[in-house]
Amino acid sequence: MVRPVKRKQIPNLREQIKETAWKQIAEFGAPALSLRAIARELTISAPAIYNYFPDRDALVTALIIDAYTSFGDSQLAARDAIAEGDVKGRMNAIGMAYRTWALTYPQRYQLIFGTPIPGYEAPMVEVLPSSARSLSALVSVIEQLRVTGKLKVSSFPEVKDEYKFGFEIWKTYGGNTDILSISVAMIIWSRVHGIVSLEIAGNMPPFGASGNDLYMYEMDSIAAQFIKE
Repeated sequence: MVRPVKRKQIPNLREQIKETAWKQIAEFGAPALSLRAIARELTISAPAIYNYFPDRDALVTALIIDAYTSFGDSQLAARDAIAEGDVKGRMNAIGMAYRTWALTYPQRYQLIFGTPIPGYEAPMVEVLPSSARSLSALVSVIEQLRVTGKLKVSSFPEVKDEYKFGFEIWKTYGGNTDILSISVAMIIWSRVHGIVSLEIAGNMPPFGASGNDLYMYEMDSIAAQFIKE
């Protein structure tokens, strides 16, 4: 009597599913992500995946949280590698780490900061903790500038009333920070995000011998705009 062949046991299957998902995203893009295709790649049954991720959106959410966590780790490590008193040095280190992480993990960067996936809406209750933490390094540096009287902001657009509640929720996960510091951090993020996104897409001509000069120029411009000497 021929015994049925048992399906192979894959250690750390949850992580293997996510790694295979990243490969799919790199090859076909996030909108094409398919649990059944991942199952075929891993030679497991579709129900085996459903034990970990009941649907595609649950897997996307897990990938987003992982991406934010990795990004946040990079930002906090860059900040903490510079002495606390060197605020300008910390801001520069954070900015450089931002670009390095994005270029190293372009699929992760695009998933959290790029084009939304049609039909998917991130559950904020699940995503916000890692999202807020990922920007907390930059926010903390801006807050330090504000507290020490070195933040150079004469006036700043006020946050719309309907968004103020969201800023307050952010403090729960990103630290009890003045709303001005969060606002300044957001505008700084938008500026470096623009350059990095163009670079990842191959739409920005390189400047300087190493191609880094435009980004460094923007980093210097940001420091000059917001830091009192």
